[in-house]
Amino acid sequence: MNHNEEKALRESIRHMIRHVKQKRVDEENNVRSLIRGFMDIEIKSLVEGSVPDVDPTPNKSTGINVLEDLLKKIIPVLETDYKSLTTSDSQRESFRSHIINAVQNALTPARINTQAGEEADEINEDLEEEIEINVGNSADDDKFIDIRTDAEKSADEEEDEEDPRDAFGSDVDGDETGRNMAYQSFKKVETSVIDSYELLADPEDQELFFDYLVANLKLYFEKFEQELAPSVEEPTNQAYDMAKSEEEPVAGEGDLELELKA
Repeated sequence: MNHNEEKALRESIRHMIRHVKQKRVDEENNVRSLIRGFMDIEIKSLVEGSVPDVDPTPNKSTGINVLEDLLKKIIPVLETDYKSLTTSDSQRESFRSHIINAVQNALTPARINTQAGEEADEINEDLEEEIEINVGNSADDDKFIDIRTDAEKSADEEEDEEDPRDAFGSDVDGDETGRNMAYQSFKKVETSVIDSYELLADPEDQELFFDYLVANLKLYFEKFEQELAPSVEEPTNQAYDMAKSEEEPVAGEGDLELELKA
């Protein structure tokens, strides 16, 4: 193989490598653009009401208006706690999963008929009284003398008590630190979430509120994750790639040259 053929072969290899790299970058950029586009559309459609409109907005519902006010209260809280989890991605993924699950669980009872909930409470109270009466009538119980110290009693009581964080994360798998942070964070926003939902009596408003709340939480978590990205990929173009390839050897080119000379 003469020098010109060898040079042409190298150029072809450089061109193919650049083409593959550029195609991969273009695909990644297209996916990111689609995600950003969907997020912008969803967020804009819901938060647009932050600036008063002169004309009426027939497409907006009371449920969306209430949700907008709620998001303004809870998103800054969730953002601060989410972005504090910087050790690993798994911590943030666990935080996200536990928060969304907790919101759904918190609103599920509120979506059931209130009267049914009150009847269930009355049944539970009657059952507790019956159990207390039946168990407490034993004469032997009155004769029992507890010789444990106060410290021992406290220690036994602590062992018997279930960690509320375990119950909080019982439905979701994930990193324990992320779960614990989600538990603390949800305690800050739980009342606001439930109170906002219970303002709504119209079934359509309730359904919109619930669906868009879950959707927006997911969108905001994706937004937070992008903001935590360690670096942003620098845009490039063909002219730069060609100039750069002349300065730096293409990967594997040294091996190829040895084979050609051989």
